[in-house]
Amino acid sequence: METTAINPSAKLRIDTERRRSVNCILKNYKDSKSNLISILQDIQEKFSYLPTETLEEVAKKLNLKLIDVYGVATFYKSLRLSPQGKHNITLCLGTACHVRASAKILDEIQSQLGIGPGSTTENRELTFNTVNCLGVCAIGPVVVIDGKYYGRMTPIKTREMLSKYLKKKNFSNKATEKR
Repeated sequence: METTAINPSAKLRIDTERRRSVNCILKNYKDSKSNLISILQDIQEKFSYLPTETLEEVAKKLNLKLIDVYGVATFYKSLRLSPQGKHNITLCLGTACHVRASAKILDEIQSQLGIGPGSTTENRELTFNTVNCLGVCAIGPVVVIDGKYYGRMTPIKTREMLSKYLKKKNFSNKATEKR
C-alpha cells in the first residue's frame, strides 16, 4: 500500500484559506447568531459540504457551543457534513416505488457503483443517496441522476443506464462511506 506524506505548510494554507472564507461569510451576516442557518448554507455552497474546522470556527466566532452548531447542521437534511460527489444519483424508496420493487433497483445500483446509500466515491465524482419520496409516484420506481428523472426503472434498465453513464463519465467504483 502506497502512502503519501502530507506537507504541513500546505495543510496550514488550506486551513487559513478556509478560515478567511468563513470569516468573510460571517462578516456578511454581521456575526449574528440569528443567521446561523444562512451562514452554514453559504459555507456549504463554498466548500460543497460543512468541514469540521469551519463549524468550529463558526461556533468560536458566534460565541456558540460547538454542539449547538452541529445540532443545526445535522437537523437540516440539506446541510451535509461529508464531501459530496460532482454527480448525484438518487433512488426513491417511497411506498409507490417500493411496491414496484425499488429494493431490487437498490441492490443493482449498489452492485454497479460499489457503494451504498449515503456514500461518495473516493475520487468524489459520484454520490449515491436514497429518499422516501420524489413526488413522481406515477412513474415509479424512479432514479434521478444529476437532476434528470428516469422512471419505470427495472434492475435491467438500471444496469444498462448505469453502465452507459459510468462509461461516459469514466467513474471509479471505489467508495468512502459517510461518517
